[in-house]
Amino acid sequence: MTMKKVKLAFITNDLARKATFKKRKKGLMKKVSELSTLCGIDICPIIYSPYESQPEVWPDNRGVHRVLVQFKRMLEME
Repeated sequence: MTMKKVKLAFITNDLARKATFKKRKKGLMKKVSELSTLCGIDICPIIYSPYESQPEVWPDNRGVHRVLVQFKRMLEME
């Protein structure tokens, strides 16, 4: 089954844009969870939304802090 080419355009209807954002965010979070489980790695997506005042983090604030500390400890690759 071939994929249809999607025309990228701004969604002018506010309700449709918000619904599309929520669906895509849900799908992205599912993929992040699957990747973390299947590969056994720590992942911390941070999603900023125009519909919420605070960014959404996964799995939680402590998990994000742990991943960021690990990242900062890594040596810079040459």
